[in-house]
Amino acid sequence: MEQKDYILREIKKIGMILRAIINRLTGSMDGTAIQIEKQFEETKEMLTIEMDFDLDKFMEQNESESKNYLSSFRGINIENLELLADVLMQMGFKYKDIQKQFYLHKSIQLFNYCKQMDKTYIHARESKIYQINKELSK
Repeated sequence: MEQKDYILREIKKIGMILRAIINRLTGSMDGTAIQIEKQFEETKEMLTIEMDFDLDKFMEQNESESKNYLSSFRGINIENLELLADVLMQMGFKYKDIQKQFYLHKSIQLFNYCKQMDKTYIHARESKIYQINKELSK
């Protein structure tokens, strides 16, 4: 019983952290490159401190390594994976150079992983994948 409560608390904690990051990324800002870079560094730091999640390491991994890395975290469920994909999507939408493609491809990878795990059609997820693909094709 105590183990189950611990896991549920971890799931909620990770969800709250990821939602806070999304709110920070989608909030209003002047859009300068310095501001964006600062925001990304704060996001990486928050993930590291709060979850012990190394975003740089995760971004360098291939698809199977990414899945293994994600499975090593307690509290990662489909909802939290989608929140992480949203974070990466927002980061990709803010960048203007090669980093944009890097983050958007990783975001699609996560959304597709969620589809594999969930096996249900979710319109919001499909809409985000469409948005990302549209952005990548520009």
